[in-house]
Amino acid sequence: MNLMHYLRDSRAELAKVTWPSRQAVIEGTQAVLIFVVALTLIVFTMDSLFGFLVRAALP
Repeated sequence: MNLMHYLRDSRAELAKVTWPSRQAVIEGTQAVLIFVVALTLIVFTMDSLFGFLVRAALP
């Protein structure tokens, strides 16, 4: 298989792809960002709590 055949086939396959709409990409991005922020806050809260408990337990 030569390079031109590969590139032609690749372009044909990409034409078959159903690309998401701009709105779908924006909604997906928002969902991911909200999840990341929520998870970050949960981990930060747990880390702070456990750090406080360890410092309180050690003299």
